[in-house]
Amino acid sequence: MFLDAFVLSFAAVFVAELGDKSQLMALTFAARYRAIVVLIGVTVATLIVHAGSVVLGVAIATAIPTDLVQVLAGIAFLGFAAWTMRGDSLDDEEEGKAARSTGWAVLAVGAAFFLAELGDKTMLVTITLAADREPWGTWLGSTAGMVAADAIAIAVGAFLGTRLPERAIKVFATIAFLVFGVLLIVEGLGVRMPWA
Repeated sequence: MFLDAFVLSFAAVFVAELGDKSQLMALTFAARYRAIVVLIGVTVATLIVHAGSVVLGVAIATAIPTDLVQVLAGIAFLGFAAWTMRGDSLDDEEEGKAARSTGWAVLAVGAAFFLAELGDKTMLVTITLAADREPWGTWLGSTAGMVAADAIAIAVGAFLGTRLPERAIKVFATIAFLVFGVLLIVEGLGVRMPWA
């Protein structure tokens, strides 16, 4: 039962994550931060969100009030966009500390992913699978599927990050956060998009 749940959850979440906003976020973050930092942030956030998803699925939760969560997450993403565009300036001492400590970057990436995943299709897939599959296999399989899909984006982002000027990365990241924020708010408000 564990292996069946693991394989099914891995495959379902891997496919659901391809082209998803959080995969694009992984690419964006990896262009700015070290790949290992992004991977750690993604993994921790995914473990937490998918654990909650499994708990909800096991409890046979069929209705999740995601609208408000999506709107709040969208507003947070607009804040991330403003923060990214404003940028940060460090004096020499702060720059040295930042180079030695990646904790804040892991926290930023993890928080962004946590918010992006609340109410996302990969969360809903995990809840659905956990409703009738072995919970540990579902949790670990869905987490592994998500991290594997995002690792692809992280590799691409890390490659681009070494070849693009910092200003281009900042503008791209700001635009990406704006788009994600607006899309989350639109989804949360229930506005039907022409392509949906």
